Amino acid sequence: QVQLVESGERRPSPGGLVQTGGSLRLSCAASGPGFGSFAMGWFRQAPGKEREFVAAISWSGQTNYYLDSVKGRFTISRDNSLNTMYLQMTNLKPEDTAVYYCAADPRLWVFETRKPISEYWGQGTQVTVSS
Repeated sequence: QVQLVESGERRPSPGGLVQTGGSLRLSCAASGPGFGSFAMGWFRQAPGKEREFVAAISWSGQTNYYLDSVKGRFTISRDNSLNTMYLQMTNLKPEDTAVYYCAADPRLWVFETRKPISEYWGQGTQVTVSS
């Protein structure tokens, strides 16, 4: 059984909020067997909206997919030696505000569909970008 735990790291800012144009790095720590052979990805869900694909990465890290609106701003990466995946977010916008979920699945094609059908999910972490 794979377990996923998300967390966010951000540069200090007044009030603890991420302001428009700011940066934030999300981490997803995985435990359980087989992490190194799993494709992984990030989804997000804003209030009243469906869960949306953001980015995905193959087990080797050599294949990446991105939502068009985050290309050039977000970078997905992974360190299999640490069982951790990252999402570096820069030039954040208010429309990036959502709960971000980490996902894992042994089948890369699941992420190619861009649908939230992955086998394993984290509990989600809130990202709020103030305007």
